[in-house]
Amino acid sequence: MQIRDKAFFHDSSVIPDGAEISSYLFRDTPKRYFFVVEEDNTPLAVTVTPCDAPLEWKLSVQELPEEASGEGSGDPEPLEQQKQQITNEEGTELFSYKGNDVEYFVSSSSPSGLYQLDLLSTEKDTHFKVYATTTPESDQPYPELPYDPRIDVTSLGRTTVTLAWKPSPTASLLRQPIQYCIVINKEHNFKSLCAVEAKLSSDDAFMMAPKPGLDFSPFDFAHFGFPADNNSGKERGFLKSSKFGRQTSPKPRVDLHRVCIGNKNIFTVSDLKPDTQYYFDMFAVNTNTNMSTAYVGTFARTKEEAKQKTVELKDGKVTDVFIKRKGAKFLRFAPVSSHQKVTFSVHSCLDAVQIQVRRDGKLLLSQSVEGVRQFQLRGKAKAKYLIRLKGSKKGASMLKILATSRPNKQAFPSLPEDTRIKAFDKLRTCSSVTVAWLGTQERNKFCIYKREVDDNYNEEQKKREQNQCLGPDARKKSEKVLCKYFHSQNIQKAVTTETIRGLQPGKSYLLDVYVIGHGGHSVKYQSKLVKTRKFC
Repeated sequence: MQIRDKAFFHDSSVIPDGAEISSYLFRDTPKRYFFVVEEDNTPLAVTVTPCDAPLEWKLSVQELPEEASGEGSGDPEPLEQQKQQITNEEGTELFSYKGNDVEYFVSSSSPSGLYQLDLLSTEKDTHFKVYATTTPESDQPYPELPYDPRIDVTSLGRTTVTLAWKPSPTASLLRQPIQYCIVINKEHNFKSLCAVEAKLSSDDAFMMAPKPGLDFSPFDFAHFGFPADNNSGKERGFLKSSKFGRQTSPKPRVDLHRVCIGNKNIFTVSDLKPDTQYYFDMFAVNTNTNMSTAYVGTFARTKEEAKQKTVELKDGKVTDVFIKRKGAKFLRFAPVSSHQKVTFSVHSCLDAVQIQVRRDGKLLLSQSVEGVRQFQLRGKAKAKYLIRLKGSKKGASMLKILATSRPNKQAFPSLPEDTRIKAFDKLRTCSSVTVAWLGTQERNKFCIYKREVDDNYNEEQKKREQNQCLGPDARKKSEKVLCKYFHSQNIQKAVTTETIRGLQPGKSYLLDVYVIGHGGHSVKYQSKLVKTRKFC
């Protein structure tokens, strides 16, 4: 029984000594394997690893015919002939198991005989692994677990969990190459790495497998989702179709992640969701044999998001709000008197923000706000309004918001749709520039400011200074050019021009126009970079 080509037994009923085999079971169809022990008092170890379904398995032994034992004379009979001689005999049962754990039968002294391993899956078509050896002390293909095989959760955050575990003695004492693989999912713990691989590659391929009795080749194993043991299998990978003419259609990707981290004994899992339960499994993998052992898995729930404080808005009063990048803020408005309408005025200082307004839980408004916007909603007696403001993905957001139940109470000045400042290139001189901007039908105060900047001042720097909520009070008095009032009942003619004098030749200036409302709040137009002529 000196088996030289172990790959030959991929679909054989013989288990080779000292090699792990992968195979499959059709539901409710038993399968039998044989293993020969030629001499009495031989150590024996058998390991069965269920992959994605519980198994029922039984190990029994029958005496070999006299001619086949090691003490007989002449050549041993072929194994097939030995099997035929004892097919109808019931062997002595040594061990039986039912479940999805990785289970072992170990004996330091076993009698010679033909060992019989019977396996059955009653739940579904599945695959499994079997390992048998008569030299368990010297083989040790599976990494050994430490005396405490648990995984410890050493730190817990909203989006991170830090895990620690004791090293495998196979690595620390025997100096064999061991790497640790962590598996994270939201459903349950796994008993084996084989079960993880089955979950990751589950695509109902078993449903397309041929029924027992049909002719098929061992090389079609890739079609069933089994990893091939030989090079030709690796080249072929998972087949898209087989000679049965069926197509495999992958399921949506399962929410399961596996990461191998080398020989470290501590690892932080990141990018998790807050207030979510996760299951963590650790496997020590012998990189020489590619065989693995599972630590005792654990689970943990990430911490909740910090509860948002709700800011109370006072009727008719402007509130400043700061929102972190990708963050959110909650505001509450409860008018004290009965009201027919509620007005929300929002001034986004930087990038656009998302606003949602709910009245007594019912969504009334959901919009993106850039610049100044005003929303008027129908009121309701004793109603309470919850406002959710969501910031930009680009960076932090700043805004001003006013809520009022009083009609005609407007905090921010009205703005035209176009808030750009236009410069007239033909009117440019060595000491002056002429600009124009749009107004509205409402009479407002406009103030224009100038600031000299370097020649290498660019759009990126200008963008960083585009906080529209900073008013003229944040500017130096020397930068002020003038203030004036204007409006036009004809919106087409609501435009004003201004010539800014006293500038230096060949210099760059940043111009800002502020419109100031009746409540004193200002809004800045888009800044304009201009340059005087160098030679006149």
